Amino acid sequence: MAEKRRIRDSQQAETEHLSRWKKWRRASNKSLKKALSEIKGLSSYLVLWRHDIHSIEGKFGTGIQSYFSFLRFLVLLNFIIFILMFSFVTLPTIISKYGIFNSTVAYISPKNIEDICTVYEPSGNKGLVYFYTYLKDLLSGTGFLELTSLFYGYYSIDAVWISVMRYNLPLAYLLATFAYLALSFLWIIKRSVEGFKHNLVHDADPFQSYCNKVFAGWDFCITDPNAARLKFRSLQYELQTDLQEEKLKQKIAERTMEEKLRIYSLRIFINIIVIAILSGCFYSIYRVTVFSQENSNDVDNPNSQVNLLVQYLPSMVITLANFLGPLIFSFLIRFEDYTPAFEIKLTLLRCVFVRLANIGVLLFSLWSQISDCASDKCKPCGYNYKLYPCWESDVGQEMYKLMIFDFIVILAVALFVDFPRKLLVTHCSCKLVQLFGHKEFEISDNVLEIIYGQTICWIGTFFSPLLPAIATIKYFIIFYVKKIVLIHTRKPAARPIRASSSNFFFLVVLLIGLLLAFVPLGVSIAHIPSSKACGLFKNFSTSWEVIPDTILQFPTGLQQVLFGMASEAFAVPFFVILCIIMFYVIALARAHKRVVEQLREQLVLESRDKMFLIRKIAEAQRYP
Repeated sequence: MAEKRRIRDSQQAETEHLSRWKKWRRASNKSLKKALSEIKGLSSYLVLWRHDIHSIEGKFGTGIQSYFSFLRFLVLLNFIIFILMFSFVTLPTIISKYGIFNSTVAYISPKNIEDICTVYEPSGNKGLVYFYTYLKDLLSGTGFLELTSLFYGYYSIDAVWISVMRYNLPLAYLLATFAYLALSFLWIIKRSVEGFKHNLVHDADPFQSYCNKVFAGWDFCITDPNAARLKFRSLQYELQTDLQEEKLKQKIAERTMEEKLRIYSLRIFINIIVIAILSGCFYSIYRVTVFSQENSNDVDNPNSQVNLLVQYLPSMVITLANFLGPLIFSFLIRFEDYTPAFEIKLTLLRCVFVRLANIGVLLFSLWSQISDCASDKCKPCGYNYKLYPCWESDVGQEMYKLMIFDFIVILAVALFVDFPRKLLVTHCSCKLVQLFGHKEFEISDNVLEIIYGQTICWIGTFFSPLLPAIATIKYFIIFYVKKIVLIHTRKPAARPIRASSSNFFFLVVLLIGLLLAFVPLGVSIAHIPSSKACGLFKNFSTSWEVIPDTILQFPTGLQQVLFGMASEAFAVPFFVILCIIMFYVIALARAHKRVVEQLREQLVLESRDKMFLIRKIAEAQRYP
């Protein structure tokens, strides 16, 4: 008490000697910190689905809670992407078409291209239209939807004039695409780094993490009984996860050589089965896509049900493979005897190859048809203009169909599989029905569903600028569907899963999806000739050409600087400098890690010295 009083008196004496300006600054800083703290506390109540996610965490553990937090992140990401594309691309186009601003339409000189390349007649509905036709158009993106701002072919304005300022829409379209990809990449990296820190702390010293939960895990500011119960359950699940992992590690360490040989042989055999399943899925998608592309335009009646089935065949087979693949992998991995966290990671990696490679096979098939130049099909325009007069809109329709079908399958599984299974298990005493029992909430399958849909959104946004709006609505509905399914039809996982490792790995898989999305977008922008019959880039040989064309309008000095930065003379030294900086950061991180280990050892020695000193004092008092 005397020491505290002395410190307080010294602080008061120091304050009295301060000038009025310093006193005002100190008071202002305190008031500002207090205000920011209150605003931060109030803003936490505005977080989307805050109460729902906390309730799920208390009832089902932090592993399942991490899935719903991940879903919330994708809702916010897609909403921001939609705002970006709508503000810089869609809104200026709509305003210009209503005549609010002056605008110019992209026009190709007849000297530069043949007339046949500029013919584009969308299959809009005319005359009496049946309800079936509207439903077909809504599911496939054709008909009345093809003429809307949902697809690339709608955007034909070259420039918008606001007073004397010229708004370059093709440049804005391309830069907005780069912006949403960069935003997604940086945001995922930021969240991944946070998750990596948590993983690093836990893996560095599991005992320290366990002690933190036991002695410092409780929040004593909680006064609400429901919040206290949820916090108690959350800590209970975390401790249960730690104990389960330690038990499995001990079991693995006690395995005999015979048991190890048996498990490794079984894992090799199961991996051979997995490779065979993956190969079969890839080959099936390729054959079906080629068949659909070759026969969808050969049917006499383009509105017939047969043609509709042929058009949807790739999407149906892809959806079927995406549905059956994770079920088979989840069943097989039970026999491989991994930890719960590693089970999720391995299952996710296997399913990623199925879902993302399916998209790659579909796009490869489309590109092969678009760039099919046999028999001089591409000679006049540089691409297959007979089948694809506006190929960007066709690719956008394929991405749109994949997203809609994926959403329909998720709803159908919830309505026609999960709830009937729950009713059968609850009200039917048949042994065969009871053998299946209540299904667990498979985190890997559900995470892969939304990562697959997000990869489609990243690829399709260039060809369908309003696709992020559809993705936002889709994930918003899926949150409530999955919540209802979890609460009413599923049971908690038999082996709990830690949220920190799950969150980090979910983001890593999402980052893989984003990096894979760069490939088809890069090929479409820089390699495949842009359509001459529709879109903003009909004046350019490729979409990328708008960048050097814009740079050529800059002053000569700035042109030389920008072209110099894009040359090999700049790229090679820049790459070398980046490597040197990276090696320096790695060396610095190792040095810091070594210092932390030394400090930890000193703390252990210090605690032992104190225990030894206390023991000696006790012995001296006992035997004076």
